[in-house]
Amino acid sequence: MTSDLRRQLILSAAKRCFARHGFAGTTTKSVAAAAAISEGLLFKHFPTKSALYAEILSEECEADPALHRLLELEPSTQTLVVLIRETVRHFQGVAEAPDQQEAQRLRLMITSHLDDGEFARLIYGKIGDLIGPIFTASLERAVEAGDAARVGRGPLNLFWFAHHTVLLATLTRLPSVPCLRYGNPAGLERQLCEFILRGIGLNEAAVVSHLDRALSPAQGQKLNAEGA
Repeated sequence: MTSDLRRQLILSAAKRCFARHGFAGTTTKSVAAAAAISEGLLFKHFPTKSALYAEILSEECEADPALHRLLELEPSTQTLVVLIRETVRHFQGVAEAPDQQEAQRLRLMITSHLDDGEFARLIYGKIGDLIGPIFTASLERAVEAGDAARVGRGPLNLFWFAHHTVLLATLTRLPSVPCLRYGNPAGLERQLCEFILRGIGLNEAAVVSHLDRALSPAQGQKLNAEGA
């Protein structure tokens, strides 16, 4: 069996284990047994349980058609705004929808920060590799178009600041009794978008113009109705 085929076999077995027992209830020993291999062989492909779980989440993310359509958009101010809006909507959906698996992943992410940080580092690395290029390219186009001013010398940091803002805002709403109740919940999505867009350097005219603008037909074909 080739290394790539063995790797996929391990991932397939791990998906079943994590789906059945969750992250905490799954062990590398149980994954190895499900894949009919030794635990030592599993470690040659994935050194830790966190690395294995992070790879599964990365594969799921990369296989998401809506994300692919978003990443295929040409870098521009409008693409930058759509990217921020979809990020906000994704996290808002986690807080509002009864998807306990996704909520548990966010809790695991935060727990990792308070532990050894391994899982969080892996996820941040994969997110940065996937979304970082389109974000930074679109931000550069926005600056060139006069729609944004440069903020600091690390453009990718701006993406992380945006990500952390919506992540923490979501965490406050995960418990059955929210830790914090934001005023005017109906306008929370727009307010978050406006706050982030201004923070990453967009001027007021660009925020107003692009946040409410209907997607062009070409863009509309790239994004599904929920993401549009």
